[in-house]
Amino acid sequence: MTTTPPPWPGDPLPERELELAAADRAVDALCRTRPEGGLLVYSGAAGIGKTSVLARVRARAAERCTVRTTRADPGTTAVPFHTARALFAPDLADTDGLAALLGPHRALAGPALGLTTPGDEPADPQGVQDALVALTARAARSHRARPLVLVLDDAHWADGESLGWLAALGPRLARLPLLLVVAHRPTEHAAEESRPHLDALGTAARLRVTLRALSPEAAAGLTRRALGTGADDALGRALWDATGGSPYELAELLARLREHPLDPGADQATAVRELAATVRGHRLADRLGGLGPDAARLAWAAAVLGAGIPLRLAASLAGLSPGRQATATGELRAARVLNPGDTVDFTHPLVAGAVYDAVPRSLRTTFHGRAAWLLTAEGHSPAAAARHLLEVHPDQDPALVEQLRRAAREHLAVGAPDAARRCLERALREPPEHHLRAHVHHELGCAALLTSPADTVRHLRTALELPGLDDTLRADATFRLAQALAHNQQMREASLSVAFAAATTEPGPERLRLQAAHFMYDAFRATEDDGPGRSRRLAQLADPLAGETNAERALLTLRAFDGMLRGENHTVVAEFCERALTDGHPAPGLGWTDTVWGFEYPCLAGITYAWIDELDRAEELFGEAVRAYEISGWSGGHLAFAHMLTGAVLRRRGRLAEAETRLRESLRLADRIGTGLPVHWDAVCLLVDTLLARGRTADAQRLAEARGFGPPYPDAMILPDAPSVHGRLLLALGRTDEAVAALEAASAMAERGRHNPVWAPWRRDLAGALATRDPERARALTRRLRVDAERFGTPTALGMALGCEAALAPAGAAPALHARAVAHLEESPARDELARARVALGLATGDRDQLHRGLLLARTCGADALAEQARSALA
Repeated sequence: MTTTPPPWPGDPLPERELELAAADRAVDALCRTRPEGGLLVYSGAAGIGKTSVLARVRARAAERCTVRTTRADPGTTAVPFHTARALFAPDLADTDGLAALLGPHRALAGPALGLTTPGDEPADPQGVQDALVALTARAARSHRARPLVLVLDDAHWADGESLGWLAALGPRLARLPLLLVVAHRPTEHAAEESRPHLDALGTAARLRVTLRALSPEAAAGLTRRALGTGADDALGRALWDATGGSPYELAELLARLREHPLDPGADQATAVRELAATVRGHRLADRLGGLGPDAARLAWAAAVLGAGIPLRLAASLAGLSPGRQATATGELRAARVLNPGDTVDFTHPLVAGAVYDAVPRSLRTTFHGRAAWLLTAEGHSPAAAARHLLEVHPDQDPALVEQLRRAAREHLAVGAPDAARRCLERALREPPEHHLRAHVHHELGCAALLTSPADTVRHLRTALELPGLDDTLRADATFRLAQALAHNQQMREASLSVAFAAATTEPGPERLRLQAAHFMYDAFRATEDDGPGRSRRLAQLADPLAGETNAERALLTLRAFDGMLRGENHTVVAEFCERALTDGHPAPGLGWTDTVWGFEYPCLAGITYAWIDELDRAEELFGEAVRAYEISGWSGGHLAFAHMLTGAVLRRRGRLAEAETRLRESLRLADRIGTGLPVHWDAVCLLVDTLLARGRTADAQRLAEARGFGPPYPDAMILPDAPSVHGRLLLALGRTDEAVAALEAASAMAERGRHNPVWAPWRRDLAGALATRDPERARALTRRLRVDAERFGTPTALGMALGCEAALAPAGAAPALHARAVAHLEESPARDELARARVALGLATGDRDQLHRGLLLARTCGADALAEQARSALA
């Protein structure tokens, strides 16, 4: 975009030498043989000279680099990805290189950038953001001959989605041949949702500069440069006093004075103050009054439409013929309101803001309504016109409600749920016709599901209280309400919501869906009124089912998961899993990215396989999940959960170093979408467990303290049993009394009828802690552990139980028990448990071969402390 040139063209910007030198250094670093990218942020008040600084940065960079530039505009703040499209407009217009630029992210980045039609399903916002970051990296690497510089002015007005992309890009810039230069006003001028992104850009910047007002000396020098050497210092001082050193106001005053010099006999200070009042605030817009009604209406229409819109549309909105438009346009350019060109381009954002504020309020509303109609008639999408509809006064207009609902669907399809929320909230204020209000609340609840669980709960509850939803939509609203409650750690409320809906729904597929969800959320609760009773009811319902429908498959999945937790025989549990799946995979409609039933059911099938020693089956399922989410661009909480589950399988296999890497990646992904989510608790619990298995107790302690891992726990079951893992951490730290108390708390699992000794191995650890202080209780615990292990029947459970019994047995009986533990664990996929058993057997018998084999296996697993123990014994 063009901007008003300063009155000192070609000369250095006064008192901006350090800021420009920093930009020169950044460009130098970008143009080295090994390019070093970066981020420069210039901030300051309106009129302080940010645009002039960026103009010089662009001009200097253009000599050696490819420069892409745009200026955000208040009219496009509510248009998702508008700034991203503007920055990449030349690259997107290059049809030959477009396929390479989009790469594998065409399905996600294409709709956001306006290149392809959005799909019918909502896009994952995090996935779209990641796709744009990847696209930017490809664009930067494609410009190696002339490195890429992106320049964004007035970033405080950029849309939140584009700012989120730039904030995510910021930390990666040092590794890319790309320089990003951003200018913005203080963050309080930005929309509330944009402020964290601007702060993140400032944090990631290699240089963050706040531009200051010019000094009186600089003002005097500029005055002489603009008006000639005859201009005295007193005039320069008067201009500085009147403008406060604002470069924009100073430039405007000097331009006026060049055209209309002061009367030599006038009081300079008074005359300058009066003149200065005309270049700011409402007095600036008063200039339009002297230009005639056509110029004023055209300026008002242009301010409503915003930058970049064709002037012919502004003239149409103002009701001007082509001839009258040409005259009015010439007058506005002569008055330095508009820059030359065929599109709306105000000479300065202060001018645009003042003109917009000057539009009479009633006319402004009318203009916004007509602007939406004009853009739609021009072929623009409902989303493009929606920003104008947001400004129209509510008037019970059904057509406007429908336009806003269509715009919201389009926003969701490109990964902009906040924009969708704004449209639907505005639709509610219209308001919709009575029979549609529940539908709009339902849509609004679904739009907020990924960004605000609390808003989702509020709107879905309202939708369910209103008439208008059929049985299918009512079941869907209830299901999503439960998801939001569970996401917000309100498991009891999630369970009660689906239980009530199931009881009031007629028999059929929707009722079965709700019943399955009720069993699921009850199973997920950390505390439960009647766990054994729920298990019996679930068994009665699910055991006869063949798995012919998705409702039956969902119930069978829950039955298998519940059986695994209860410690039923693993072959029986595996048989339920087989009936729940189709050829070992989730059935159509129950897959990882299907939204009707949710991703929880294939998750539960994989978790069940992981804890019945069917780790190949679990790994295959979770590998499918990672691929499905990556292909679909679901890189938020779903992908974090998939990585966590894959880490759980690696932990169960004893591949501890790989498990740690995968679990840390899960935490990194989860941190991008919030804190305290269920996936955080699961990943931290598994990571603490993994670090303890590696013998890295100090690391486990630091992680637990940093992440708040420990009681009180949320009302959501943690994978695996959190009190057992926390008790083991306390034991490793030597805090035995606290460990015993924690492990006693873990015994609540048994009270709920859950006796899986691998999922919740509290008996093994508690028996070890009580071995010397209460040997009789310790032996009782090992006997019950053995009973549970034999009932469950997996090699891992049997080997762990025998190893625990051997550790407490008399010296004469211990070797045989250790040997039996090794024999079982040789059939187990848990390699770290086998290594532990071999070392224990070697220590008990002095068998150096067992110690050596245990040492090698411990090293392979990454069980460092165990390997050191074996090495010391061998030495």
